Amino acid sequence: MINLLPLFMNLNGRRVVLVGAGPVAAAKLTQLLAVRADVFVVAPEVHPDFERAGVAIARREFEASDLDGAWLAIAAAPPPVNRAVAVAAEARRVFVNAVDDPSNATAFLSGVVRRDGVTLAISTGGDAPGLTALVREALDAVLPRDLGAWMREARRQRSAWRRHQVPMAARRPLLLDALNRLYEKGRPQNLNRERLSDTAPDVAQDSTVAMDVALDLSVVTEKEEAR
Repeated sequence: MINLLPLFMNLNGRRVVLVGAGPVAAAKLTQLLAVRADVFVVAPEVHPDFERAGVAIARREFEASDLDGAWLAIAAAPPPVNRAVAVAAEARRVFVNAVDDPSNATAFLSGVVRRDGVTLAISTGGDAPGLTALVREALDAVLPRDLGAWMREARRQRSAWRRHQVPMAARRPLLLDALNRLYEKGRPQNLNRERLSDTAPDVAQDSTVAMDVALDLSVVTEKEEAR
């Protein structure tokens, strides 16, 4: 299995070519529009969702020149078309996400959890999308309901560190201490116990277990790094 580099891309206003316009491609379109990509669709037949999205559409077969100026290509077509996209993309140094076709892909979209400014992405390199979805659901279940408060505290701490020129090596334990104080202060009212017990009753009976484990692991990691 090829080792992949996890990467978050800023596609705001950047051209992304989506080859294919069926139901599967429509799901990819939703993801691209959510990050405000400039989407150009190429397909002989078009799903109604594309008409309503107001994106640029070329109702024809894919041509290699469609990738000129593109930052990313999404191939959601039959394998021979996906292969043509992959060849054209390789020549232009454009990454390709080929839906359910890893042999023609150089980029893989992930299972994503977004909450309160925090984004978690999970990938199996295109080999096991079902497992990706299950891991995403599990992570969503154990994330704290008050993650927004954690994010605000992290921003506040970072601003102070930069102002006082705190060394990078010292920042992580300081953040951990700050989050521990925040967590202990808000523990009774901020944890959603019902959600975790409903979705993963065999993993933990109380969401405090998941959060205590997360904090304990952070402490262990910090000690290991200090050795």
